[in-house]
Amino acid sequence: MRKILLLSDTHGYIDEAILRYAEGCDEIWHGGDIGTTEVSDALEQKKLFRAVHGNIDGQEIRIRYPKINRFVCEGMDILMIHIAGKPDTYTAEVKQILQYRPPQVLVCGHSHILMVKRSERYGCMHLNPGAAGKHGFHHVRTMLRFVIDKGRMSNMEVIELGPRAELKSTKTVG
Repeated sequence: MRKILLLSDTHGYIDEAILRYAEGCDEIWHGGDIGTTEVSDALEQKKLFRAVHGNIDGQEIRIRYPKINRFVCEGMDILMIHIAGKPDTYTAEVKQILQYRPPQVLVCGHSHILMVKRSERYGCMHLNPGAAGKHGFHHVRTMLRFVIDKGRMSNMEVIELGPRAELKSTKTVG
């Protein structure tokens, strides 16, 4: 059994709230647009860290994290890519992967819009945790937390970290 914290689109921002949630998990997954190595370093120090780079990430992040990360967690096939599109209207690159060998779970970011939805067309669970950072158009910072055990996902929780606009008083770590 593994407890997973899924976040995306930190854009170089991390705070004590994110780190507190990371403490209670076995693995941390980041769906891209990490922003800085300070963010990834802080998360890597907490738990097993799996990530992909996003479109805003520079060379230092791109060297450390792939564009596509496919792995198995507790018997569940996971595909992680930053830009995927929406269920059933995926990007051409993602459609090609899904048509060839669909995963059980597709993890992405980029849109800053939280979405947990099953793709009927491809038979996979689509997870986008929204945005945990303070850069972007989203109003509330969000993450997902769930459990994977013996090939099954359960206990899905949406974590709201508060309004993006109130971040001026939040301490930045790193």
